[in-house]
Amino acid sequence: MVKVSKPHILIDGDILIYEASFGVEKSIHWGDDMWTLHADAREAKQRLDVQIVELVETLDAGKYTICLSDSENFRKDLDPSYKANRNSRKPVVYREVKDYVLDAWKAQVWPRLEADDVIGILATRLKNTVIVSIDKDFKTVPARIYNPSKPELGIYTVTKEEADRWHLIQTLTGDRVDGYSGCPGIGPKRAEQIVEGGWPAVIEAYVKAGLSEEVAITQARLARILRKGDYTKKTRRVKLWTPPKTPALCQ
Repeated sequence: MVKVSKPHILIDGDILIYEASFGVEKSIHWGDDMWTLHADAREAKQRLDVQIVELVETLDAGKYTICLSDSENFRKDLDPSYKANRNSRKPVVYREVKDYVLDAWKAQVWPRLEADDVIGILATRLKNTVIVSIDKDFKTVPARIYNPSKPELGIYTVTKEEADRWHLIQTLTGDRVDGYSGCPGIGPKRAEQIVEGGWPAVIEAYVKAGLSEEVAITQARLARILRKGDYTKKTRRVKLWTPPKTPALCQ
């Protein structure tokens, strides 16, 4: 009888912390137009604990790793405006809950990387992993993925070809949430048509929009979630994505 090993799940901790922290906030009206905002950090921690345990049990995980973003971000070296549009406040208890996850759950933070990148590297470096996140950007990573907000999908697999194709689509459409623009005037449906022609077609779309190939490359680097071999932890060096030498999808 062949023994099936349990998966190592890679959890997007940034999202869990935000959801748990925002979920416990309560506004109180004291009268005479006086309002205050309150949050119970203990309740937020308990909510997060329950979520993590439920994920481990639901996916029958043999191991888990929770990943968080560093305060520094290598993408800001490429484009200082990256995520500059995120000017909304953090939840009241965000910092305390994050410290709790780092301590109690031994979450991983890698210098200069976002949680997405840490997860992308581990997912493509280790065996039998499952990414756990609601973030659609993980479609750019060749891996197995579980979306907690869509449990009916179960664990699904993104192939390398699919991941590379989605990376090019993201390069064209950009991401307003993350604050990079992509190619002006290109929506998802048009992008899907363009990427059939590979990287040369992506360049052509940018040139037609009055932009250079260098702009296209920068957008592709902003859209790229790092994979195995793209980062050296000891030196904090990121190996930036480079265009393929042949007219094919990115490698």
